[in-house]
Amino acid sequence: MPDNLPLDRAAPLLGAGITVYTPMKDSYLLETSGKRIGVAGLGGLGHLAIKFGKAYGHHVTMLSTSPSKEKDAKELLGADDFVLTSNEDEMKMRKRSLDFIVDTLSTKHPIGPYLELLKVNGTLAKVGAPSKPLDFPILPLIYENGEGKHHRKHKTDSRMDFCGEQDILSDIEIVSTDKTNEAFNRLEKNDARFRFVLDITGKSKLEN
Repeated sequence: MPDNLPLDRAAPLLGAGITVYTPMKDSYLLETSGKRIGVAGLGGLGHLAIKFGKAYGHHVTMLSTSPSKEKDAKELLGADDFVLTSNEDEMKMRKRSLDFIVDTLSTKHPIGPYLELLKVNGTLAKVGAPSKPLDFPILPLIYENGEGKHHRKHKTDSRMDFCGEQDILSDIEIVSTDKTNEAFNRLEKNDARFRFVLDITGKSKLEN
């Protein structure tokens, strides 16, 4: 134990401190600065997460359902910003703004709103342990990727070039328009090998 740390206040660092320090270290936040970090929950874990984030030179945003926590977060602990997570307008303003969120909440809560705050390839570290399973939405991870049209076009072009070079094609079944319902019924039964292609012209000569 460093001599300058009083034992009574240093003791929680061996538990709560390690709990929030570890995901920050694993996400390389100790080796960089200037990242935008969110801390969900202001308690034994959350207050240390704010201190660590600021000590390593990051912009720290406190995420809380309690307006009363703003003063402590900013004035006592040094957080740069405070977001009332129950306020939809505040949450929308911060959409795709954070590189990293450490979720210290131990009560059951929706994860979706926090995922919406993360940038593409951002990280959510869950360190609080609710007694009940959390609802985990997938759509924000799939569709809300924040990519512009130019970036998506570049990915599409490079992918098609790669498929042309490697002769990669989908294995398909051609479905005529009068068999559309049948195709949907087969999809519900997981009976597709491996992709249906709808022929809307009725003149397709493609082979399966």
